[in-house]
Amino acid sequence: MTEAARAAAADPTASADGSVPLTSDGVPCGQPVLDRLVALLDLERIEENIFRGVSPAESPVRVFGGQVAGQALVAAGRTVPPERHVHSLHAYFIRPGDPSIPIVYEVDRIRDGHSFTTRRVVGVQRGKAIFSLSASFQIDEGGIDHAEPMPDVPDPESLPTYAERVAPYRAQMGPFASMPRPIDLRYVTEPAWVTREAGPREARNQVWMRADGKLPDDDLLHVCVLAYASDMTLLDSVLARHGVYWGVDKVLGASLDHAMWFHRRFRADEWFLYDCASPSASGARGLATGRFFAQDGTLVATVVQEGLLRVLP
Repeated sequence: MTEAARAAAADPTASADGSVPLTSDGVPCGQPVLDRLVALLDLERIEENIFRGVSPAESPVRVFGGQVAGQALVAAGRTVPPERHVHSLHAYFIRPGDPSIPIVYEVDRIRDGHSFTTRRVVGVQRGKAIFSLSASFQIDEGGIDHAEPMPDVPDPESLPTYAERVAPYRAQMGPFASMPRPIDLRYVTEPAWVTREAGPREARNQVWMRADGKLPDDDLLHVCVLAYASDMTLLDSVLARHGVYWGVDKVLGASLDHAMWFHRRFRADEWFLYDCASPSASGARGLATGRFFAQDGTLVATVVQEGLLRVLP
């Protein structure tokens, strides 16, 4: 990790000219906060196949799942030739991560074939695995091509900002509403913390997202930022079906596993629609699926996650 990256990771308001953009509710946002996310993904190489990552100073009680998934994918990608691009990942969240100490990522070079490369990564804290990931990379190849169309939704710029949506509910939602926001997020459907007042609704959640600033021209970084963002609102589709929400109701939850397939190239600093739905919930677990569409309607990625969801009386 470079010295500039260390500084950005330590200070969420660090920027070249000292200015710090704020949302309408006073939360740091924009390029300085996005630069800090990029710094978090800029892992320190300890050995040939061993990397180390850190967490933001203002993290909640456990490491955010999108962060550890993004960092693990960076570790895997750093051992793969740049002409091979990740097309899928499958991950398990094994133990809660402690944000106060670094995470060590150990990469196992499973296979280097003619067309595909496979890597396995284990995230370790205090000598125990907290996360495991398998990722597959492929050279560019032609072939058959089709995709589902994007749902008909309003333009992202016509929708309220996250700050505007959350403002009436900040006191109920606690510290999560005040954390720095590297991802610009605009709800298409009504947020689950709003619709809960009317009771259960369709198990669906749609948001426009983009990195809140400009990212470098690095394909792996854009994929890792998308992996980070993919854990942000996915389980909201499960909660919406039952009229409850994190922080506002007594909901205990955590990501259990996470799978992503990357279909086409994209830029994570341009708008993409995250269309999520939940086909099932049972046994204190909820299953959610998500599709990422670029603003021009191109399907760029698919996500599936099961989460632990305990709703207390």
